[in-house]
Amino acid sequence: MYFLVANNGPQAGRKYELKGDKSILGRHPDCHVVIEVGAVSRNHCHVIHEGNEYKVEDLGSRNGTFLNDEPEKINGRRPLKVGDVIRVCEVSFTFQSDAPVAASQQPASTGAPAAKLLDGAGLGAFLADDDKGSGSTIMSKLEVSSSSRGISVTASPEVKLNAMIEIMQNLGRALALDEVLPQVLKSLFKIFVQADRGFIVMSSPDGKLIPRWVRLRREDANDTLRISRTIIRHVMESKEAILSADAASDERFEMSQSIADFRIRSMMCAPLLDSEGNAFGALQIDTLDQRQRFTKEDLALLVSTASQAALSIQQAQLHEQALMQKEMERDMKLAREVQHGFLPDHRPEIPGYEFSDYYQPTAEVGGDYFDYITLPDGRVAVIVADVVGHGVAAALLTAKLSSETKFALFSEPSPAIAVTRLNERICATNMQRFVTMIMVVIDPAKNHATIVNAGHMAPLVRRKNGEIEEPSEDIAGLPLGVTDALGYEQCEVEIRQGDTFTLFTDGLNESIDSGGAFYTIDRLRDQVRKLGANPGIAGPAIIEDVRNFLGKAPQNDDMCLVCFGRSKG
Repeated sequence: MYFLVANNGPQAGRKYELKGDKSILGRHPDCHVVIEVGAVSRNHCHVIHEGNEYKVEDLGSRNGTFLNDEPEKINGRRPLKVGDVIRVCEVSFTFQSDAPVAASQQPASTGAPAAKLLDGAGLGAFLADDDKGSGSTIMSKLEVSSSSRGISVTASPEVKLNAMIEIMQNLGRALALDEVLPQVLKSLFKIFVQADRGFIVMSSPDGKLIPRWVRLRREDANDTLRISRTIIRHVMESKEAILSADAASDERFEMSQSIADFRIRSMMCAPLLDSEGNAFGALQIDTLDQRQRFTKEDLALLVSTASQAALSIQQAQLHEQALMQKEMERDMKLAREVQHGFLPDHRPEIPGYEFSDYYQPTAEVGGDYFDYITLPDGRVAVIVADVVGHGVAAALLTAKLSSETKFALFSEPSPAIAVTRLNERICATNMQRFVTMIMVVIDPAKNHATIVNAGHMAPLVRRKNGEIEEPSEDIAGLPLGVTDALGYEQCEVEIRQGDTFTLFTDGLNESIDSGGAFYTIDRLRDQVRKLGANPGIAGPAIIEDVRNFLGKAPQNDDMCLVCFGRSKG
């Protein structure tokens, strides 16, 4: 013989023999298994006997039928084995048989279920908009202020006092928010033994109300949980805790589906206030047992708990923010080390040439980039680039730029074609950012340079006689990443003895002092002109001049500078 055992609900422990080919479970009095719960449909589901098997099937109920711990409602006919649990809203039944079964198939205990503590996000809890009734039968209100940290227990039993002391001790030790919130609900269920459910709702940074933690004494943990936004909003806006002795008949909440479906008989709700008196959430508990309704003294106790909880939540939030800040600092430090790994660790060694470079981002990571790439035929590419923007996003693109530039140069001997291919690959990333870049490919055998300009400032070429030239201005193309429909051109420049090339990003010429004045490209030209032909001296001297110009003003953009020249030979 096979039967269902009610695990909870009004008929907890009762056995229902499965007779015939079909047994219907529902709220209708003609059902084989009558479930007197408001959220249950009239004909909710049935158990069918087919051949040697029993199967369960939902009958199009509003809230669905669940099998075991599966989060999704059953669809179609599902075979049953001994020990399976069928859940209909908050009532569950175990499928049983008189025949002996293995120990591993024994049904779960049919005793009263322990309270379940659940993360609100994982539960599928949501807040429903409820229309307000014309009147109100709220039995009691209690104003809450952020300074009311005292505990009033004069009308409470000694056990409640001990429980409140335990709450304060536990909350005082909790540092993480996900430790504080469940601890509050766990302690409240010790104080208010009649509570069937409790939950904490908090406001997100964008103003949305989010159910953070839920505690249930009934076995409906995987059902969708509706929470009345009307009640929560009212409590938070008025900063008053409320008590309704019979929420199901309270005119204020008569249109609340969350109240009606769960037949809530008594509920209390208190706001959570920060140190400045602003409500950032609410704490609510309710019960289905009309014989054990909450009292005014219970409301005062809840307010005291909510006040202490609010303080602990704020402390936990500050602690988590501090941990997040430290974690972010560690991540940024690591990102800086990774980005520096993409920069050259040594300068080219070309007989008769000297190099100098400088790189300093405004933050831990930056969008400026430079590199020296030695090609198979002995040529050396000197690259300076500037990704639009700052921070991690710009740094990620510089990492991509580093690898793609090497690939392009090793694939195409012509610098102009290599930059054209590089632009196509950058456009393909769809990163919605563009890069300005200047590339100078040095041919030591011929002592000349090939320059390709992708929307960058032209290099400042100082001749031995002090004259400044800015080659590539007339052939400059668009920055990389704007469009892949255009190609790039190149120009040839002779490198004579005593000549220096200065490549830079706009973090230098657009530096701003405390008075709002710019360093300017003209000042940079003057420095290049007067500092002479030695790149090892000129590069550091230019940076020192920029720093002197800034004074106490902060660096407002990433800075990158590369100088090279031919000293002899």
